[in-house]
Amino acid sequence: MSSIDEKASKGVLPTAVDFEQGRTQLGTVDDVQNLTILGYKPELHRNRSMFTLLFQSLAIAAIPYGFGGPLISAIYGGGQLPMFLGWIVVLILDECIALSLSELASRYPTSAGPYYWSFQLASPKYRTVLSFITGWTWLIGNWTITLSVNFGFASMLAAAISLFEPDFAVDAWQLLLIFYAVCFLTFFLVAFGNKLLPLVDTICAVFTAISIIVTCICLSVKADVGRHSPSYTLGHYDTSLSGWNSFSFWIGILPSAYTFSAMGMITSMAEECSDPTLKLPNALSLCVPVGGIAGLFFIIPLCATLPDLSDILTAPVGQALPYIFGKVVGSPGGGLALTLLVLIITLFCSISITVAASRTTWAFARDNAIPLARLWSKIDERHGTPIWALALTTFIQLLLGLINLGSSSAFLAFVSVGVISLAVSYGIPVAISLLHKRKEVNSARWTMGRYIGLIVNLLAVAWIAFEVVLFSMPTALPVTEVSMNYAIVVFFGFMVLSAIWYGIYARKVYRGPPESDGLAVDS
Repeated sequence: MSSIDEKASKGVLPTAVDFEQGRTQLGTVDDVQNLTILGYKPELHRNRSMFTLLFQSLAIAAIPYGFGGPLISAIYGGGQLPMFLGWIVVLILDECIALSLSELASRYPTSAGPYYWSFQLASPKYRTVLSFITGWTWLIGNWTITLSVNFGFASMLAAAISLFEPDFAVDAWQLLLIFYAVCFLTFFLVAFGNKLLPLVDTICAVFTAISIIVTCICLSVKADVGRHSPSYTLGHYDTSLSGWNSFSFWIGILPSAYTFSAMGMITSMAEECSDPTLKLPNALSLCVPVGGIAGLFFIIPLCATLPDLSDILTAPVGQALPYIFGKVVGSPGGGLALTLLVLIITLFCSISITVAASRTTWAFARDNAIPLARLWSKIDERHGTPIWALALTTFIQLLLGLINLGSSSAFLAFVSVGVISLAVSYGIPVAISLLHKRKEVNSARWTMGRYIGLIVNLLAVAWIAFEVVLFSMPTALPVTEVSMNYAIVVFFGFMVLSAIWYGIYARKVYRGPPESDGLAVDS
């Protein structure tokens, strides 16, 4: 209790303090002590529960948008089979990643996430460099996946307009302005509405569930282009559209893989919930199964009522979902109504994913890993948010958005870069843990056990490696200047820039996060 009294006397804690219960807005006595063991002082308000963390992870997945935004890839990949079976396959493999991250998050529950894990798990000789590489990969993934969501909103809105105006062709500058509007809106909501954000995530979860039910009913009842047989609904597979022949199935699972690619981002919220050694891994491990079951109620009606695949490929702005809605419902108004539901879900997703990305930026700056770190690591005491880190996250998006004015294909690579970067940042600490025979995670409060954990970790690392290859490949063959996937080029470009920064300056000041043994069962 004396530590809380001391902090309160120095004005570090907010005024809302319950001394008898040992609680403050920064957490219980145990929360404060545990974070101190991990090497940090509490600065963020712990206003999240296990359920609001789960709801945030589901808001980030945003199933109707996460699957529907890049749905054109599933059409190229063959249609119904990769949409349905691919969803099941990805659920199993992504749950392996989620379970692997859950163990690490339980042992080391800080907002620093993967780069902190890499530092603590690696040998002293390589830990600083490995954590720096993991951290920049993690940061780039957070920035670019958030960028992809906000720009996806702009693209889907343009596609919705084309339901009424088939000849409407959106210009690059118009997409950019819509994108900028979304970025500014989410900035103000996240910066000044911190107390309401858990409620926003809860509303999003309820709204998403209702939207999936409404969509399921509307598509099933209207089915204006006809209903397919059960065998066709779940098994139709056209390998002629992508040019990849029998490999088309794997191209077709890209929307499923994109949906849950950012699930690990809620680890950056570790310092905003009490008892994170259990609540955070519980939320993380539940995201995929809960979201996966809900997704089936969205995907199966789509598969059962899907128009001709070759027609869908002509959808405006490469957005298949609004086109499908319009055709299946049989009217532009009905298609727009269903698309509006997805747009609202996308806006919720934008808010939730921006929150997580800003925390990641703040945490990395706190460990002095990015330029002007002292500025980006400041916490606004009035609102309890890292507003400067949020401003940097937003500015990076605004800056990268300008690339679309010069090359839409180069810009679209950022969608794949986000998935690749996040996957690599997940894979590094899991691989290091495997090399150490899972010694640290076996003693975490939340663990899978020695043998099941080994199998799950191996599957997770293998899937991550394959996922990096998949998201580096062009969707269709033959490759043209437009269809070329520049993701791997952009990814290595970012890595080169971070390496230059490390060589010029960061190696002199970056010592990694605080050294800690983490929180074991007997902590």
